[in-house]
Amino acid sequence: QVYLVESGGGLVQAGGSLRLSCAASGRTFRNYAIGWFRQAPGKEREFVAAITTSGVPADYPDSVKGRFTISRDNARNTAYLQMNTMNPEDTAVYSCAASLFFTRRAPDYGYWGQGTQVTVSS
Repeated sequence: QVYLVESGGGLVQAGGSLRLSCAASGRTFRNYAIGWFRQAPGKEREFVAAITTSGVPADYPDSVKGRFTISRDNARNTAYLQMNTMNPEDTAVYSCAASLFFTRRAPDYGYWGQGTQVTVSS
């Protein structure tokens, strides 16, 4: 079992930045790929970013490319999502997830955090 807890969400103005953290406990963090997903009200869950066990990121979707960066610190059992130049369309609940293999598909992730709300005001 892997337990994931997100933090760092909140309210930010358009153009601002936030850094989300995903703290893991339980099984060995470094053995798991980590993904970030978001879901806005009335919309489907959207892939945001993923990173391999060794720290290589997947290609970002166009909606966040050039603005969001995923990283991880295996010594601290934590993954991060740096979000810059944010806009109101980034408003959503952001969740991190862990998988034993590298994937962009939400159903492939077996462990999920509870999510953290991010709100971007215009």
